[in-house]
Amino acid sequence: MPDYSRKDAKAWALEKVKGFYMCPISPVGDDFQFDYAQLRENIDQFIDMGIEGLVVGGFIAECWNVPLREWLKYHQVVAEAARGRIPLWTIILDPSVHQALEKLDYVEKLGFEGAEVINPVVQMRTDDEIFDWFKYLTDRSNLAVCLYRTPVSGKVLGFDLMRRLADLDTCVAVKQGHLVRAETLKLRRDLRKDFIVSDPYEAVFLDDLRQGGQVVWGELSYILYGKLRPLVTEYRRLAAEGKWEEAYQVSSKLDPVRDYYADVFLWTVAQTATYASALAGLKVWFEEIGLHAGRIMPPVREAPEPFKQEIRDTLRKLGVV
Repeated sequence: MPDYSRKDAKAWALEKVKGFYMCPISPVGDDFQFDYAQLRENIDQFIDMGIEGLVVGGFIAECWNVPLREWLKYHQVVAEAARGRIPLWTIILDPSVHQALEKLDYVEKLGFEGAEVINPVVQMRTDDEIFDWFKYLTDRSNLAVCLYRTPVSGKVLGFDLMRRLADLDTCVAVKQGHLVRAETLKLRRDLRKDFIVSDPYEAVFLDDLRQGGQVVWGELSYILYGKLRPLVTEYRRLAAEGKWEEAYQVSSKLDPVRDYYADVFLWTVAQTATYASALAGLKVWFEEIGLHAGRIMPPVREAPEPFKQEIRDTLRKLGVV
């Protein structure tokens, strides 16, 4: 059972879900299977980095592209490797609410705290249909839910629908994956104040801290910063002390890396409304900073070798490695 009741799920999330809840890459071997020994090593490193939470099982983890039995095994290994040292959330991408509920029940027994849930990518399109899907789901699971507002789903959740969904007891947050900053701020103004609205983009986190935000949800840039991660720790410390101008000066030193991350990954996602091909380049990035990533699951193509070398060379120039 989770550490919160249905009625206090939002208050629990406001208190606990803060900082960086990262969505890491999964190591894949030459046999195109998850390398679970390497996954365990990665999780140890994520915890050593000081990440506040892990959000696993979705697009970036390549869990959309594996059989159900492997999805289940993956979460079991993550729970075993974490050993209660870091909060765990899953990601649910299933159009079938019944399959989604089976997964939620499974990860709840493993000790996961909640789930990021995408609206059903087929069949459900009207506001009432999507609301009924989430109502059915949340009525039958006690786990906290973070909505995933994204064009990847085929329908970006509208503002009226977001107001209705935010009132569901166990809906505690939304990952604002539409990548429109003005919409993030409007959602934060318009929705109930005990509902978390997060931009999945570290570049705006300092500004977010100043404007009522509290978490970078479901992305991985902090991991990717490599040797430059102490800059994030420093600007967060300065922000906590109210030294905003100094914090912005420190944060701005990361801008060249953020721009490159946007070029390599974010804008490809924005243009294609998919993660598949964009992920290949990040596999190289992960390896260069000393983490395990390996191959990419077929039928997604590997990144071309010239592009891989460009990433390696650029990361050195930027001081990431």
